[in-house]
Amino acid sequence: MQQIIDRGLTEEQRMMRQTIRAFVDRDVIPFIRKNWQLEWDMKPENRPSVELLEGAHKIGVRTLGVPEEFGGTPVDPKTEVQTFAMIAEEIARGDSGLADKLVQIWKISMLLRNIAPRHLQERWFPRIADDPTFLLAHCLTEPRGASDRWLPYDVPEAMMHTKAARRANQWVINGRKQFITNGYDAKLYVVYATTKPGAGITKGTSSFLVPRDTPGLTVARCNETMGGRFMNNGEIVFEDCAVPQDHCLVQDVAMTKAGIYFKPGKIIVAAKNLGVGMAAFERTADYVQNYVQGGRILIKHQAVATRLADMATKLTAVRALLKEATRAVDAQSHDAEALCNMAKMFASVEIFQVCQHAMELHGGNGVMLDFGIEKLLRDASLFLHRDATVDISRFKIVKAMFPNTAGVYAGPEK
Repeated sequence: MQQIIDRGLTEEQRMMRQTIRAFVDRDVIPFIRKNWQLEWDMKPENRPSVELLEGAHKIGVRTLGVPEEFGGTPVDPKTEVQTFAMIAEEIARGDSGLADKLVQIWKISMLLRNIAPRHLQERWFPRIADDPTFLLAHCLTEPRGASDRWLPYDVPEAMMHTKAARRANQWVINGRKQFITNGYDAKLYVVYATTKPGAGITKGTSSFLVPRDTPGLTVARCNETMGGRFMNNGEIVFEDCAVPQDHCLVQDVAMTKAGIYFKPGKIIVAAKNLGVGMAAFERTADYVQNYVQGGRILIKHQAVATRLADMATKLTAVRALLKEATRAVDAQSHDAEALCNMAKMFASVEIFQVCQHAMELHGGNGVMLDFGIEKLLRDASLFLHRDATVDISRFKIVKAMFPNTAGVYAGPEK
């Protein structure tokens, strides 16, 4: 598996990967194994792994996506998405929650450097780069609208319930966002809201940059998730939350301008998922070659050997599709939309099965909290629902392939 991972990487990417893998093996995995009980602390403020964020900061991986002039880590723009995917996989191999935290910084930084006015970049990028605990959040999902908005479709029924209205030289936001990655801990939010009701989601949605300490912004709760628990998912309430006029990043057409974020986002989700699968495979391969059952090591039992082969095959297939999709996104190919959704959907289904095999091959140890294998199955389960459910992803694939005949999937029946 190791040679397959390295194949096609540049020398710079290989060196970067080696540095990050060393960080994961030296710092992340031991921390997660030692602090497995911390995962179940119901006080979310006790869970953030500040020392891991500081470690990621020291090796420069936290500030990917931040422009180099503001203290960010430079990445070759021609292979940027490939690099993000490779690093996301390695971090998630240590812990998917940590990967979730870092990925939001990368993706939102990519978005801001492309759409934020210069004065906002000068204000916020140095803060992001200097503070190891500075987290970012992307507020799109709402209690009554989540995966359906990823299709997308332009009918009034699909528009944001969160609204923003212009008052003098300010925008005033009212609404609620739910299931927000980093939402509980973030210091800066990108918030999407309806600014032109009835116009359709791609013609009437604006995006805003909202600092955490803005009056009217309340972090209502931490959503206690099944997996990825070292990232605190949050619910955010906006009550007459006023931001300056220039904090509107994109007016009315924000969903179309955010395309630079969405496709790489799908790739990175699939890559994180692959990292969880690789952790399950590596730990299982080690276990079955050392644990004795029935007078022989487990791998010598045919039933075990066939399961291990299935796990390796699934991971290799996911990696191949992910690599193809990543190249398409970097090249801005016409089939990138379909491929990145294929990679995200396929990874979520196959990696969940890989982790199920891992848990079962560990026997009774597989379901013990202190052994750490069941954690991987829980982490993998989240990918079936995040950044669009499996079925919504399938709808998007068909929509991308057959735009003129695919169904609308929303609005009144005609």
